[in-house]
Amino acid sequence: MKSRVPKVLHRVAGRPMIDHVLDLAAELSPSSVTLVVGYGADLVRESLAARPGLRFALQEPQLGTGHALLQAEPLLEGASGIVLLLSGDVPLLKAATLRRLVTAHDAAGAAATVLTARVDQPEGYGRIVRESPGGRILRIVEHRDAGEEERRIREINTGIYAFDVAPLFAALHAIGAANAQGEYYLPDLVAIYRSRGLGVETVETGDVREVQGINSRSELAEASAAVRRRRCEELMAAGVTIVDPAATYIDSTVTVGADTTIHPNVYLEGATSIGEGCEIHSGVRVVDSAIGSGAVILNHCVITSSMIGDGVRVGPFAHVRPESHVMEGAHIGNFVELKKTTVGRGSKANHLTYLGDATIGEKVNVGAGTITCNYDGEKKHPTVIEDGAFIGSDTQLVAPVKVGRGAYVGAGSSITKDVPPGALAIARGTQVNKDGWVERRKKEKGKR
Repeated sequence: MKSRVPKVLHRVAGRPMIDHVLDLAAELSPSSVTLVVGYGADLVRESLAARPGLRFALQEPQLGTGHALLQAEPLLEGASGIVLLLSGDVPLLKAATLRRLVTAHDAAGAAATVLTARVDQPEGYGRIVRESPGGRILRIVEHRDAGEEERRIREINTGIYAFDVAPLFAALHAIGAANAQGEYYLPDLVAIYRSRGLGVETVETGDVREVQGINSRSELAEASAAVRRRRCEELMAAGVTIVDPAATYIDSTVTVGADTTIHPNVYLEGATSIGEGCEIHSGVRVVDSAIGSGAVILNHCVITSSMIGDGVRVGPFAHVRPESHVMEGAHIGNFVELKKTTVGRGSKANHLTYLGDATIGEKVNVGAGTITCNYDGEKKHPTVIEDGAFIGSDTQLVAPVKVGRGAYVGAGSSITKDVPPGALAIARGTQVNKDGWVERRKKEKGKR
């Protein structure tokens, strides 16, 4: 990856690829999950600290795949049943494929079952060598160690296995490192098991895309595209209209209700939920936010860690920053910015406005160019605008300040004191008109 970041922490469709693999493992309800870490182990542990019950085994130094699995021996001591071995850089694998692997392994009573695939270009992969075409697996040969005839084999080892735990670790200790890379190859277990009379089976995946590993930034982008395409297909099957799936970027963690329409170049990320019957226009980015049913998000809006209620209209070019809540039927218009602000039901801020650290009641009208001056250089201060108030254009509300229920603020005012309910507040300089001033100025200029 040519990166200081451990490969498994690079993001696939918005999430570290290891999260995709661990979520997949969780779908099978395992009794325990152990992650073998090596390069960047501390960063990986830190990234996954919130996952309950996840155990870590450290591989140091890194001496190959067989050596990696051996590090889990102390954590699996006394265990029984099946060990399912996954790769942290294979995020596209499906639970149905793993269930088929485990079922076949269990039914055969095998010591090991290998998930295989057939590919047109097997270069770099370990080859499945069989007793005869279609016969039982004999061994797995890594590409670097394969002869000319073996390299013609198109059936490859995916690196995904099911093992009976009972004979596993004793056999791992028997693996040698007499190969091109001087490493302890896990695939050598197949030949060891066969020599000991233990059963080894294979299950072939029908979709080779599932088992493609990630070893470059290019493959990372391809995997992200595949995850997003899969999510778009799931959403469209559930009744969501996606105008151009190839130009729509929806994380696997996002939910979208039926009859919602998503236009091109929309980014829906993280723990985002979109209700039913919404319209999400082009250029919108929504991160870790909830948008209610019937909402319309117009072009080029950014919404982060906030809540948008049913029937709300936002944008175009609006910025809803974290901890904001726009309640049912409210309107947030073009070039309006919210930060840590609640906007009540039916209220409107339609033009060129900044509302920060504010609580705005129901059916409030906020005129164009209004600013809550919430920061004094040291602390943030709150602004409260109660139900039914009217804020004239180009008003500055210098916090902490409250505008009472049903009060009016005249355009161009700088409000520094609370406005009582039902009052009219005007805070601006007195207008002076000087008749004939323009003509006199022209004459003075002509004399120079």
